[in-house]
Amino acid sequence: MSTVIPPAASRADDELVVPPADLRRAAVSSWLGSALEYMDFTLYTLAAALVFGPLFFPEQSPAVALIASFGVYGSGFLIRPVGGLFFGRVGDRHGRKVVLIATLAMMGLATAGIGLLPTYAQIGVWAPLLLTVLRLVQGFGAGAELAGASLLMVESAPKHRRGFFGSVVAMGTNSGIFLATVLWLSLSQMPKEQFMSWGWRVPFLLSLVTTFVALYLRTSVKESPVFEELRRRREAQKHEAEHGGVWRDVAKAKKPFLLSLAIRVSENGAVYLVKGFLVGYTASTLGLAGSVATTGVMIGTVLGFGTVPLFGKLSDRYGRRPVFLAFAVFQLLFAVPALALIHTENPVIIAIVFAVFVGGPLPNLYGVESPWLVEMFGAKHRYTFMSTVKEVGAVLSGGLAPILTAAVMAAAAPAWWPIAVIMLAYAAIGVLGAWLAPETNDRDLASEADAC
Repeated sequence: MSTVIPPAASRADDELVVPPADLRRAAVSSWLGSALEYMDFTLYTLAAALVFGPLFFPEQSPAVALIASFGVYGSGFLIRPVGGLFFGRVGDRHGRKVVLIATLAMMGLATAGIGLLPTYAQIGVWAPLLLTVLRLVQGFGAGAELAGASLLMVESAPKHRRGFFGSVVAMGTNSGIFLATVLWLSLSQMPKEQFMSWGWRVPFLLSLVTTFVALYLRTSVKESPVFEELRRRREAQKHEAEHGGVWRDVAKAKKPFLLSLAIRVSENGAVYLVKGFLVGYTASTLGLAGSVATTGVMIGTVLGFGTVPLFGKLSDRYGRRPVFLAFAVFQLLFAVPALALIHTENPVIIAIVFAVFVGGPLPNLYGVESPWLVEMFGAKHRYTFMSTVKEVGAVLSGGLAPILTAAVMAAAAPAWWPIAVIMLAYAAIGVLGAWLAPETNDRDLASEADAC
């Protein structure tokens, strides 16, 4: 006797149709979750460059303290693939929603905890140790947050608008960066003694507000219709492989996995080299006011609110591949001129350079990557594969790039060419990966086959 599989949602032209109210709720939830993650990580990046060295590593020289601060920063990236793999498996078996609630809570509480930490002067070596623990908790939760937010949004969106709705996640990252930068820039205008004493803590504590609002909304979001259809299919067919199935699929998915990894490494490396290392570099090495780079970041973030949805729509119309390639090539060509302009030490020019990066390639590479990586993998293990790609890529780029660049610069100072070489290498990886990757904007997301 044949089994009838009930539809998870209505069907039209081989796509699952989600009611507009549910789609809006999913969009707001994804936006707030990604905003919280990037607010957390932007705050840590700014604090690592300007605050954590003297407060948590005061016995070290300024250069060594900066490396130590970014070392703790990097520890969060090392744990992210573990979190991504763990929560990815949970998300593929039990749904996207339960994972997104758990990861959001972990990130928010860890960030607020950093804002409450005593300093080295108060509790000695326990201060950097606790900072590292909270950073690891932050990273473990973040390991599946962005992948899950992208999945929920893209799997819920109409096929012809997946690029636009996928860019909502990038808009969330932009919002998080904007909020963190505005708060940091405002508080850094305080007298230095007050800022170093308690002012730097305020943005970390305020992240609790975003956490509670996002959790409230996320509990009311419906499960991804693609996952619901997959779950019904599994229940009807009774053939899901629980033992070894994922590893057989990993072996089959080498090509989409490696191409997706190249795309992710390039995009994420650029983000953290510019917003992380270069922000600290302009202050600690060039001796400029910390507000110079952060002002440029803030201006670029505002520009990103217009560019990200625009290029999301263009990726729906012309494809993910050409839009991503255009920004990757721009990044490749702009790296050396950008560094030369930064070394003019002119505050206006430096702010413009940061604004161009942050308003152009950085958010839009991620805006296109968000739906592209979702579409690259089949439905069965999409969450596991995508979160693993994102977080392994984050270790190789966001975690490694600032530490590697800081170490090389400490040895090669005052030359700035090592920064240019590393930036060019990450950009070239993105160009190659995007060139070899398939176009996916017409994929049926309910299919269990990978895109290539």
